[in-house]
Amino acid sequence: MFRLDGQVAIVTGGARGIGAGVCKVFCEAGATVALWDVLDGTETVAEITANGGNIFYQKVDITSRQSTEEAVNAVMEKHGRIDILINNAGIIRDRSFKKMNEDEWNTVINVNLNGLYIVTKAVLPHMIAANYGRIISASSINAMAGAFGQTNYAATKAATQGFTRSLCKEVGRHGITVNCVAPGFIKSVMTDSMPQEVVDAGIKTIPIGRIGTPEDMGYSYLFLASKEAGFVSGITLHANGGSYPI
Repeated sequence: MFRLDGQVAIVTGGARGIGAGVCKVFCEAGATVALWDVLDGTETVAEITANGGNIFYQKVDITSRQSTEEAVNAVMEKHGRIDILINNAGIIRDRSFKKMNEDEWNTVINVNLNGLYIVTKAVLPHMIAANYGRIISASSINAMAGAFGQTNYAATKAATQGFTRSLCKEVGRHGITVNCVAPGFIKSVMTDSMPQEVVDAGIKTIPIGRIGTPEDMGYSYLFLASKEAGFVSGITLHANGGSYPI
């Protein structure tokens, strides 16, 4: 169940955090993974490779059509297929809307939303040609709940859900499913820098009683990427330990 043997996956923003967790889980499930990031992904690749994973790093700027298309072409030349696309890359530029400047708004829109368009646009023709594909994008609990200082980020993550519901209607006839994962409070570089009392307060809001891990998110993506999930499309999987909203 939920094996990805012989499949090729692209994971954007895979160098750390949730993206690295997805890369790890997918490699354990038998996939060959192209880790895309503007950050250095060699450490993550080395760790996963040491544990038997089949993964390689490509430095890709998802806001650049040229960078993205060159990376897609390289994957196709080397492996001849792209079965799974994980649109995980994203950034935050948190500030109250009153104080938020245009650059902070546009930068988040450019990476989180325009990057989603550019990458999916480059990969989709290969999935259509193969009559098979899994496209899974990162939304967030804050797309529904909202968060102080995240009007820019929450707007992109809500838009990702609308993108998903619409695209699934266009490509389903080609054997392609399109879904979202909306993580809740997940252990990351950002949470590691938070005061412990802030982390503890966040955990108290989670019915399961613990913070999520990148591997937790990896397994959520794994289900949606699997062949067994072939009749699941256009949904947002809320992976948040029971936090509002579900």
